[in-house]
Parts: sequence; C-alpha cells; structure tokens
Amino acid sequence: MSKIYKIKILLNAGNGNEDCTSGHCNMNHKISTIWKSPYRGGEWKPCLHRSSEGLPESNGYIYVEANGGLNQQRTSICNAVAVAGYLNATLVIPNFHFHSIWKDPSKFSDIYDEEYFGNILKNDVRVVEKIPEHMMERFGSNMTNVFNFRIKAWSSIQYYRDVVLPKLLEERVIRISPFANRLSFDAPPAVQRLRCLANYEALRFSSPILSLSESLVARMRKQSIVNGGKYVSIHLRFEEDMVAFSCCVFDGGRQEKDDMVAARERGWKGKFTKPGRVIRPGAIRINGKCPLTPLEVGLMLRGMGFTKNTSIYLASGKIYNAEITMAPLREMFPNLHTKETLASEEELAPFKNYSSRMAAIDYTVCLHSEVFVTTQGGNFPHFLLGHRRYLYGGHSKTIKPDKRKLALLFDSTNIGWRSLKRQLLSMRSHSDSKGIELKRPSDSIYSFPCPDCMCHTNRTVDSKSSSAT
Repeated sequence: MSKIYKIKILLNAGNGNEDCTSGHCNMNHKISTIWKSPYRGGEWKPCLHRSSEGLPESNGYIYVEANGGLNQQRTSICNAVAVAGYLNATLVIPNFHFHSIWKDPSKFSDIYDEEYFGNILKNDVRVVEKIPEHMMERFGSNMTNVFNFRIKAWSSIQYYRDVVLPKLLEERVIRISPFANRLSFDAPPAVQRLRCLANYEALRFSSPILSLSESLVARMRKQSIVNGGKYVSIHLRFEEDMVAFSCCVFDGGRQEKDDMVAARERGWKGKFTKPGRVIRPGAIRINGKCPLTPLEVGLMLRGMGFTKNTSIYLASGKIYNAEITMAPLREMFPNLHTKETLASEEELAPFKNYSSRMAAIDYTVCLHSEVFVTTQGGNFPHFLLGHRRYLYGGHSKTIKPDKRKLALLFDSTNIGWRSLKRQLLSMRSHSDSKGIELKRPSDSIYSFPCPDCMCHTNRTVDSKSSSAT
C-alpha cells in the first residue's frame, strides 16, 4: 500500500466526525482562540530606546556586501547597523551581492524604504547612500581598491573593536565582503539594541512591495470572513531544488528519481555523486530532515483541528509536480490562496522576475496571519518567528511541527484516525506552549526578541516567564 493511499484512508476515516473527536468538539474553533499562552501572566511589548542626541564625529565609512536571499541579506543589514553603531562608523547602504541561485539584481531601495531606514537610525547610526567622492579619489574611485576584511563567521563584537576599528581609523574607509553571519549571536546589550532597532523598526519594505502586500492581506481577511477575518499561512518548501537537495524519496516513482538526479546535477554538479558518498533516504526521513509534502501538511492541519472552511495562504516557490502533489491539499482546504491567485497578473508583473521582492510579499502576508505554519528550516521562518513575537505580545503564534514524530506517525502501519488526531492536537498544543521563549546566548535575536527587544508587562517572575526559560 503506497503512503499516499494509506494517508487518504486515514483522512477519509476522519471525515464526517472531524468536529467532534475524542471530546474535542467544534474544532473549527474560531482560529482566534487557538493560542492560550499569551493570555496567562501578562504579555511582552516592544520597548526599544531610540537615541535623541546627536552623534559624535564619525570614525570612517563601512561598506558591506550582503549575500544570499532576502532574509540572509536582512541578517547582514542588521548586523552591519550594529557593527557601525558600536564602532561609531558611518554605514554605507549595503550592496546586495548578485547570487547565482537567487538571480535577483534588486538593490536595497528596491526591497526596503531607504529614506525611512535612515530616518529611524539617524540618532544611533549615520547612514549614507554612498561614500563621498573626495574620500574615494585615493582609491581611484574603485571600491575593489578599498581594504577588504575577510572576517570569520560568528566573530565577536570585541574582534571588531580590537582588529577592525584600528584599520578603520587608519584607512577611513573599509570594506567587508562577504558579510552574512559575520557577527556572533551573543553580544552586549548596546549591540543587541541596534540589531533590534534595525530589524523590527528601521527595515520597512519599499512602497510598491508594501502596497501590494497590504492589499493581499486585506483580500485574505475578506476570504476568511467565516473565521472573523483570520487566516492560516503556510511556508511550504516542496520546490524541485528543495526536494532534490533533501535526497528524500517520495511517491513519484521513476519519474521523480530521474527528475531529482537531473536537478542535483544542475544545481550542485557532482556533490551527491562523489565516490564513497552514501545517501540513506530512510534515515534522513526518520531524522525529520525531509520536507513535508503538501499532502502531509494538509493531513497534519486537519488532524490539528483546522476544518475544510479554513482560509489558507501558501507561501512557496514553484512546487514540484504541482498538478499532482498539490491536489490533495487543495481538496482538504479548497479556500487555499497564493499571491498568484490573490493578485492580478498586472499587479504582480513588477515583481515577478525578482525572487527577493516576491519573497517579501509572502513574508508580509504570513506576518499578519493568525497562525503561521513552518514546514522546513531556513531564514524565512526564523525571521518570521521573531517578527511575529515582536508584533503579538511575545508569542510567535506559529506551529512548528516535530518532523521526527510526524514521520513515525505517517509511516505507522497500524495507527487510526483518532490516535493520529490526538497526537497532532498534542503537537499543536506544544507549539502554543513554546510560542513565548526567551533568548539564550546561542540563539538569534531575529527569532527570539525577548528580552533584548521587548519588556514584560508584569515585572514579577510569573509562571509564563519561568516556563519560557
């Protein structure tokens, strides 16, 4: 019996009694009441202090190249703000490195509101569009002649003070390329404040992106009128390159195997066929490393109590073999939308050939959903976790499934619908309890804004803040 056929049998067994299983009745449950943790023991609120005084004379200019996709670039921008502020340097608007995979030539001002960015930071960090010409003359007006630091990943802020600052004072202009992940997650409060300020306040998407994104949020809320205007967003990673890179085996048979071999060779040229390399798809799945299929996502959500009339926003790239793989998810949730179904071709035309701009639209619609579902790791869900915590009283309002457990449940030969649903409801409840978590030294402030970027409304140590640690 194929896994798809078995899962369909499970789902059919649940149809007809999905609103009253194991004592959990009316599981359409008004999406607005799904989250319990934020309402116990107070909430968190943003409490970032912005300087009101002027800045001392600058120590020089820092130019960074932000590499990667939308959210890796976002990491670079925020870290650059923190480093520039700590060194009392002037930050040149970061340059976006053209990536062979993302293939997006967008500049900073195409993605973000550059004027707003500078205004929010003006009393904390000087920001300029470019280095003055008279400063660049001794470098032949060529940035490649400027001294470039090759900084190790996750370097401490002390390294920048001890090694980078002296060179900055000497040269007055320095370059750091590449810059992604070049600053440790653990840093003094002054550095974390600047990261918070940059990420949660200064970085606002450009007007064209923001305008369309807000229109799509409004359309999703209109589609969700039966649930009080609240909808669920899903970050689905089942694009061909993700399926290929995972080395997992799904239910596509010989055609899938041939497609994946070709995709791996196109994208990674021999990486997966090196002599001695052994790929064990079964072990990868058991370890929870396989991307969830659209069918598995649908079954998981139905088991968690989301019924057929739930409005779903799907954030993804081009889904592999979508005509076949997406069919069961659409059957389970017919009120399923994407930016392509919500917006007209004319509205999407200015963004369509720019992967980062399209990702920014998805990011915004997911940010404003009542429930966000992440199905695979990566920078996109990590930033959304933190941003949603910042907006929603410290709670991420995110379902982050245990994929190891899901693999065992979905692959079990003897589990029934009632047992499966009980396990999935428990998983949903666990996501709720983990919605509020405090940052540990090794955690990213972009996922865990409490307590560096937010303050507790109740200063006493209550049960919620205790459990969060």
